[in-house]
Amino acid sequence: MQLNIENLTKTYSNGKQALKNVSLQIGTGMFGLLGQNGAGKSTLMRTIATLQDADSGSIHLDDIDVLKDPAAMRRILGYLPQDFGVYPNVSAVEMLNHIAEMKGLNNAAERTTSVNELLHRVNLYEVRKKKLSTYSGGMKQRFGIAQALLGNPKIIIVDEPTAGLDPLERNRFYNLLSEIGENTIVILSTHIVEDVSTLCNDMAIIGNGEVIKSGKPSDIENELSGRLWEKQIEKQELPFYQKAMNIISNRFHSGKLIITVLADSPPDLSFEPKKPSLEDNYFQLIASDFTPQNV
Repeated sequence: MQLNIENLTKTYSNGKQALKNVSLQIGTGMFGLLGQNGAGKSTLMRTIATLQDADSGSIHLDDIDVLKDPAAMRRILGYLPQDFGVYPNVSAVEMLNHIAEMKGLNNAAERTTSVNELLHRVNLYEVRKKKLSTYSGGMKQRFGIAQALLGNPKIIIVDEPTAGLDPLERNRFYNLLSEIGENTIVILSTHIVEDVSTLCNDMAIIGNGEVIKSGKPSDIENELSGRLWEKQIEKQELPFYQKAMNIISNRFHSGKLIITVLADSPPDLSFEPKKPSLEDNYFQLIASDFTPQNV
């Protein structure tokens, strides 16, 4: 299957242009949509998920015209939004059965089998009868994936799924998403670079509603090979280096400030070469003129 997005635009009533001629081709596997809060990611996800209209452009999933036939898209879509609410006084198994029935799984025996299989898959079977209000953040996210998987969807959208998760729950979520992405189109929208570098075989970086860069994470990462240099400095020296050099990021390591500079050659002999990461290229691509807004 392939999702084709062509020249998608969206401007809200307040004048904010959230999407500007966005075009992407997304095939089977994990696709990462990376950008800061307010970059337009959630607007794009909601449009693909048929929750809002675009002003112009098109979205096709194979022979389905998503914007003209949203009902056809919804029948094969699994969606985990950024703010996934749950009914606090209902158990996981009760809620999944209810959602499964709404999705058309009307045979009680088949519905029970499907729900139990999903609860095992997301490692919630042992706590299936507990109220959702007692679940941790990571458990709620895994429950969210379970409801998104009901009905064997052909495309799954997950919007900022790992925000707020502790490292252990994040790893569990990574493992779960990687399994799902083997035979399904999975679009992962996130502002966390590690999510994309860990999971995705293709990606796009979005900023100010535009696609800034797309391709394989490894290719985007290696674009800066031989052009990154780093140096440990004193904190009070940072303003001097910011004026004199193209610093794309700075970080603390063991209490010391380390700057990363983009240049064709080392600024001076005190700098050491740095192996590029996806985060480095992401920083240098979005740093110039992006101002976060709520989109």
